[in-house]
Amino acid sequence: MTIREYIELVFSDYTLRTITLGTAILGAVCGMLGSFAVLRKQSLLGDAISHAALPGIAIAFLITGAKNGNTLLIGALISGLVGTFWIRGIIKKTQLKSDTALGLILSLFFGFGMLLLTFIQKMPNANQAGLDKYLFGQAATLVEADVWLMGIVMTISVLVLFAFWKELKLLLFDVDYAKSLGINTIFLDILITSFIVLAIVIGLQTVGVVLMSAMLLAPAAAARQWTNSLGIMVLLAAIFGAFSGVLGTAVSASSNNLSTGPVIVLIAAIFVVFSFIFSPGRGLLFKEIRYWKNRNDLQLFKTLAFMQNIAKTHEDISHPHAIKILNNFQGYTKRSLKKLESREYITVAGGMWAMTQKGFDKATNLYNQQENTYD
Repeated sequence: MTIREYIELVFSDYTLRTITLGTAILGAVCGMLGSFAVLRKQSLLGDAISHAALPGIAIAFLITGAKNGNTLLIGALISGLVGTFWIRGIIKKTQLKSDTALGLILSLFFGFGMLLLTFIQKMPNANQAGLDKYLFGQAATLVEADVWLMGIVMTISVLVLFAFWKELKLLLFDVDYAKSLGINTIFLDILITSFIVLAIVIGLQTVGVVLMSAMLLAPAAAARQWTNSLGIMVLLAAIFGAFSGVLGTAVSASSNNLSTGPVIVLIAAIFVVFSFIFSPGRGLLFKEIRYWKNRNDLQLFKTLAFMQNIAKTHEDISHPHAIKILNNFQGYTKRSLKKLESREYITVAGGMWAMTQKGFDKATNLYNQQENTYD
């Protein structure tokens, strides 16, 4: 299937259009809210909440006896919120750290949820079939009502972020200063955590309990590599998340044997890997380039400093010296000599070199900087 054929099919096929729009909105919401989880160093929070939602789905089915999507999502939301506040309580009331509390709640709720699913599967009625889609996701079951729900959640999330933007920035980077200004940090913490829970819950049907945390964190992790600005990071994370949803749906639709949820997560992982390698500020490639550049500059300036010591023996720093004097110097290469000449630090004529005033001043500054460092 070509890109043009896929685009035409999106506009003509109701199911594909619904899935594409739903996954795009879900990716954008998860990217925006996931940025706050990443910056608050709560990367395991998404994993814990998504797993904590599973028993809520099972209990909602046991109470109602029906597979109504909204009812199951309400159960998941309640269970996820309960798990979240348990985590907060464990951290505050005990000496356990956040990662330990997250791991405990994750395993406890997920184990309880799997126990309930096993019990449901052995029930005599046949209505329990299909609950396992919340484990691994089944984007094909999305309907227009689900997309509208995702759209509403995204709209409310954007409005909340705009309304409390300054306060949320302070909460992320300086909690004590926010408290000193009289900002209710507990309310903000509960607010942003609740929206993270809501974003996870609406994504369970699409991506599933097992992979939902990756959908929350991957776009934010990728965006973090490109900027130091919170606003740009949130925007980039939303874009990465939306593109992951659209591209994942496109790849899945082009093959009959690929599940949409896992493909979306893999696409998001590709964004992360690409960002880790090629982002200008933090990318591994540019870090390596800067390392070699700094190493080459160090070698260059060592040669320049050696030349300055030779030039100091004459009243006229532009007094010519034979290049062969440099042959035994460890930092000297013919390439470094050419670079020094291109930067107008020295002049070369035949087999002789001479230092310019610019080069002498540069070497002097380097020496002074080194002295200040040791002081």
